[in-house]
Amino acid sequence: MICCATRVSEFLCALVANVRLAWSGDWAWGLPLIVFTVLIHVAGFGLLSRKTLNASSHTIRRRPIVIFIVVIGLTTLLATSLHALEAGIWAVAYRFLGALPDNRSAMLYSLNAMTSYGHTNLQLEDHWHLLGAMEALNGWLLFGLSTAFLFTVIERVSTHVRRRRHDGV
Repeated sequence: MICCATRVSEFLCALVANVRLAWSGDWAWGLPLIVFTVLIHVAGFGLLSRKTLNASSHTIRRRPIVIFIVVIGLTTLLATSLHALEAGIWAVAYRFLGALPDNRSAMLYSLNAMTSYGHTNLQLEDHWHLLGAMEALNGWLLFGLSTAFLFTVIERVSTHVRRRRHDGV
């Protein structure tokens, strides 16, 4: 019985060591990519927040509904552009690592991973599979930030519209 327990513990130790070695590259690339893309996302929204909300509060007097639609449309366009840029960053990493054969495949795989769409027959090289899962996690984080930001913009602009209507301006 003790011999069997020793063999099981040796097997588990070897398994953990192999997993750690096999996935160390994924973590070394994936974590900085996640942090970098989140920082890009936050910086992009921070810039947009300052510009859009200031501009909308000055021009909302004229046609509040039109301004509301324009602000939400531009915010959505920027969010989509940021997601595309961030997927492109991951695609460049896949190409640099040799995980995918060409730029088109890398971008398609990246968009599939980031959105958790998953309807493609593209596969990363075996030793980069965890990196693809990490990109999916990154997508969830980025989409969460986008949702929160869109909600905030809708709340702020609609508050300006209501305030203008209430004040009779």
